[in-house]
Amino acid sequence: MTEQEMAECIRRAARGDQPACAQLYQRFHASVRRVAQGYAALGTAEVEDVVQETFVRAFRELPRLQHPRAFSGWLLTIARHHAYALSRGAKARERVEESMAREAEVTAPALPPSLTLERRVAVVRALIEELPEGPEKETARLFYLEGELSAREIAERLGLGKSAVTMRLERFRARVKRELLARLLAAEVG
Repeated sequence: MTEQEMAECIRRAARGDQPACAQLYQRFHASVRRVAQGYAALGTAEVEDVVQETFVRAFRELPRLQHPRAFSGWLLTIARHHAYALSRGAKARERVEESMAREAEVTAPALPPSLTLERRVAVVRALIEELPEGPEKETARLFYLEGELSAREIAERLGLGKSAVTMRLERFRARVKRELLARLLAAEVG
């Protein structure tokens, strides 16, 4: 793609043209992924979060970009900032998890498996209820609360591809992980 074609693609994407956005994603997603993978504290799911969030932010803010030539550097800067923020959070969560694991070994007697399962179900149910109404909440509800449908069956019921359902479930799992760790951090600090 020539520089002029790239500039036109960026202008179209700034106007919300989905094929142009898809072209930019195809061209730059590997670069954004490499930036995120450079942060050792980030796991695979978090690297994917960085890629996804980088493009969401970039496409939302694209109309403000004054010079299309700056797109690549600007996009990678967004990726670095998001990866850095996530890696700082990952390091803090890791410290809290280690501390809590040591403390739990010393002070907490083991819970019976049935009680542990009940608590986990209650936490997941509460987190699903806190989600805003929409497709992600419906997908999580069908998979985790009804618990009888596979991802393929949910996709058929919702009229989606299985990959869309899988992606929604992955986003929900990442959200649950972040929320639980945030609550644990708050309890630790508080």
